[in-house]
Amino acid sequence: MVYIETSNEKFKLRFAEKKDTALVLWFIRELAAYEGELNDVTATESVLMNSLFERKGAEVIIGEYEGKPVGFALFHHNFSTFLGKLGIHLVDLYIIPEMRGKGFGKIILSYLAALTVERDCGRLEWWCHNWNDPAIKFYKKLGAFPLEQLKIYRLCGDALDNFSKQYKDK
Repeated sequence: MVYIETSNEKFKLRFAEKKDTALVLWFIRELAAYEGELNDVTATESVLMNSLFERKGAEVIIGEYEGKPVGFALFHHNFSTFLGKLGIHLVDLYIIPEMRGKGFGKIILSYLAALTVERDCGRLEWWCHNWNDPAIKFYKKLGAFPLEQLKIYRLCGDALDNFSKQYKDK
């Protein structure tokens, strides 16, 4: 296991491995509970194993304080047609409640920014709930800005299934 040193000698980062699948699912469920969306989590260890480690659809960074996992970030590459470059899309960033306020989220986000630069990506982007004022203030303090002119649209479930068949319907 390769650890990434940070500005806090007791807080280290590492990329998740297959053996971390249960831990990643635990973090996802904890984040969903915090956001009041636990009932929406349908991910399982086998789905995550396939999506993250077999298909390599996303990557996960684990943050450890004194050797114990206290946070995670899950991200994947996206693409900007305007820049003609890959970008990094941060899907989830979560620090357990008792470890918040210690700068660990900022360290993880800073590492992702460094990874974005290292991989010659043009952007680091993420979504944030409108109600999450502490996160919004934090992000703006870092120099991030919301894209007010864009709104996220989503197709899933039956709507996705039904629409996926229309391209061949006459």
